Amino acid sequence: VTLSEGARAGIGRELGMLDSLLSFGGLVLLRDSVEWEGRSLLKALVKKSALCGEQVHILGCEVSEEEFREGFDSDINNRLVYHDFFRDPLNWSKTEEALPGGPLGALRAICKRTDPGPITIALDSLSWLLLHLPCTTLCQALHAVSHQDSCPGDSFPVGKVSVLGLLHEELHGPGPVGALSSLAQTEVTLGGTKGQASAHILCRRPRQRPTDQTQWFSIFPDFSLDLQEGPSVESQPYSDPHIPPVSKNARAGTRKCSLGSGQRGENKSCRGWGWGGF
Repeated sequence: VTLSEGARAGIGRELGMLDSLLSFGGLVLLRDSVEWEGRSLLKALVKKSALCGEQVHILGCEVSEEEFREGFDSDINNRLVYHDFFRDPLNWSKTEEALPGGPLGALRAICKRTDPGPITIALDSLSWLLLHLPCTTLCQALHAVSHQDSCPGDSFPVGKVSVLGLLHEELHGPGPVGALSSLAQTEVTLGGTKGQASAHILCRRPRQRPTDQTQWFSIFPDFSLDLQEGPSVESQPYSDPHIPPVSKNARAGTRKCSLGSGQRGENKSCRGWGWGGF
């Protein structure tokens, strides 16, 4: 059985969106809200990395391991290394398997590995870490992991490191959000309108002007993306999505790609949007 041209095109667009978020490594900041949750997209990116054969580590602080693994098939789940900081975040039970130093200790341990292959680290969530750690400490740790080809003092190359950080933006002030934004190579701001979920993607690359675009999508229960055809989208010069435009003429210059629906409860075949257990 062969895929139709339309099906192949849909898969290509899905992989294109995921590849654009993961291909350059560094910090990928997923900014969600009460109305438009980001854990489903985080899990879609985790699935993509696992299928590419990368090492995938999950620092789970906000939901249980069982809840995070729900929806993945056994092949994906077997490829994930889960560090559980939800059940006993302060190690009150004094278990031997607990990593010293908590989540940041786990980050440092991952950084010191000897395997030079690409790696993806999912932080679920950055908001939890911000509520339990000083912002400067967290930013320094993220910079050390995501902005260096090797860890200080290590003789082994790390290879490409992608750090996926889920941030519930409404829980934090402009200072911490701005600090994390300045560290990110890629920012994804989730939103939507008229029953459709969108992702505004801002990419910063060395020696290049920042570019941004908006994608519309929904996510199936197996954490694959549902993308629909629409007007072609070209990368645009960066414009801050958090600053309202000054005129209608400025708004008229924005081009968007219509790619599907994703609001909670609208499509039973697709994963609904919401806090997802936060």
